[in-house]
Amino acid sequence: MVDVAMKEMSPRFDAIYGEDGRKSIPPERLLRALLVQLLYSVRSERMLMEQLEYNLLFRWFVGLSANEAVWHATVFTKNRDRLLEGAVAEEFFSLIVEQARAKKLLSDEHFTVDGTLIEAWAGQKSFQRRKSDDDSRKPPPNDPGNNPTVNWHKQKRRNDTHQSLTDPLARLFKKTRGAEAKLAYMGHVVAENRNGMVVDVRVTQATGTAERDAAVEMLSGKPAARRVTLGADRGYDTAGFVNRLREMKVTPHVAQNNANRRSAVDARTTRHEVMPSVSGRANAWKKCLAG
Repeated sequence: MVDVAMKEMSPRFDAIYGEDGRKSIPPERLLRALLVQLLYSVRSERMLMEQLEYNLLFRWFVGLSANEAVWHATVFTKNRDRLLEGAVAEEFFSLIVEQARAKKLLSDEHFTVDGTLIEAWAGQKSFQRRKSDDDSRKPPPNDPGNNPTVNWHKQKRRNDTHQSLTDPLARLFKKTRGAEAKLAYMGHVVAENRNGMVVDVRVTQATGTAERDAAVEMLSGKPAARRVTLGADRGYDTAGFVNRLREMKVTPHVAQNNANRRSAVDARTTRHEVMPSVSGRANAWKKCLAG
């Protein structure tokens, strides 16, 4: 599937990578290396380059011969950014999805959405109060070291008053009560229910409404006349989200949240059984909706 997608994208690669200047990493190998990093959960480009030095499986898939030199991690990162800025990765993902659709592996009626926290590579000590003009006039602290001692006891830290010095876009967030708040982003996935294949993804800032906002955005590209169903956990059970889905002709198969509140999913949905699915959550949704 990767080979077919690469062949279709060959003209796009020619347009992005000109013949002049210093020779860069071939985009085909760069995309394959990014796939290896994703599928095998390699946490950094530097570690990926290290594993490409000795892992013959990785070398074979990427297209490196046994004695070919591996790229420097900094060069790889700069070329990766260039590839992402050209929306090449999105096009590659779309071509893979189209192949699955052509082989009739995708459902075009029943989908599932979910979100997860993606922890930022920024320490808690980097989350400091935003500087103002008054702060700039203050003398430097007595402890100017790179790893100062910080006491957060009884100190309120909020996203509107504090910001990470390492990753300014990361936000302090937690998904569940009682959990530890971390600097994070949110990842969002829409999968079809026939084979559980991912058909759309998003990464956003971590907010209380990010999951529902991303779900609406990902579903907005569906044909206007086609009615589909969308399964989700009870975190999506809000009146605004359910009403927005119905305006888009999407039936909300959302687990009801009846904990000290009234569910936004009414009898229009709960009186019907959920369509059978290979998704591991199908039975759980059935029980929630039947209740």
